[in-house]
Amino acid sequence: MRIGISGWRYPAWRGDFYPKGLAQRRELEYAAEHLTSIEINGSFYSLQRPSSYAAWRAEAIAVREDFVFAVKGPRYVSHLKRLKDAEVPVANFFASGLLALGETLGPILWQLPESFRFDAGVVDAFLAALPRTTTDAAELALRHDDKVPDDRALTTTDARRHLHYALEFRSPSFATPEAAEVLRRHDVATVLADTAGRWPKVDQDTGKVRYVRLHGDQELYASGYTDRSLDDWAGRVRTWADAGQDVFVYFDNDMKGYAPHDAIRLIERL
Repeated sequence: MRIGISGWRYPAWRGDFYPKGLAQRRELEYAAEHLTSIEINGSFYSLQRPSSYAAWRAEAIAVREDFVFAVKGPRYVSHLKRLKDAEVPVANFFASGLLALGETLGPILWQLPESFRFDAGVVDAFLAALPRTTTDAAELALRHDDKVPDDRALTTTDARRHLHYALEFRSPSFATPEAAEVLRRHDVATVLADTAGRWPKVDQDTGKVRYVRLHGDQELYASGYTDRSLDDWAGRVRTWADAGQDVFVYFDNDMKGYAPHDAIRLIERL
């Protein structure tokens, strides 16, 4: 059971979750000490560097050896390419340093825009082409283009590990048995997203892992979770874990600083 937050660099958290006077360079270390996982979401906006991934891994395992990162796939693939002709962009993503996370690399999240309606052929082809192990990912990374210069590319891995994926959709067209079957065929987790009613909240078991994103149940990105709500989520998490699934839960209600506090409260219940 991995419980954490989506991102960790939020100026408004300084003096609240992060103690007053804590150096910014120590914020990840502090978060890793109190949580068990974090989503790296900077990778959604731009390609990162191997040195960054390596530094994040080192900072996290210095305080928690079993820490795990989830990594958000680039919006260039999900929002601009819309999952089509994505081999090179996905190769760039892996070549940008993802594999430097080593044993701390957890699930990879793909988030689709609300305007992306379910297309079985497109989704099936994209998921089928994703590498299933870190060895496969290293081989794919060799096909990167000049968006990742050779001197900044990481195309090797220290060990062969299985890769897990999760898909967060925001169009109601995905809330169908057909869409669930496509994800299940490729062992891709359906993200159970709590979005204050804004987008579909679909609880489907389609992969070896369970992946939950809690954006706020009353006000999107802004409201905190009550004790009763957290009790309910703790019950769900235990049920999935008892059934043998690895469970990843990330709080993204960051606007008013609730996310890390709610994550800690859920960890306490588990």
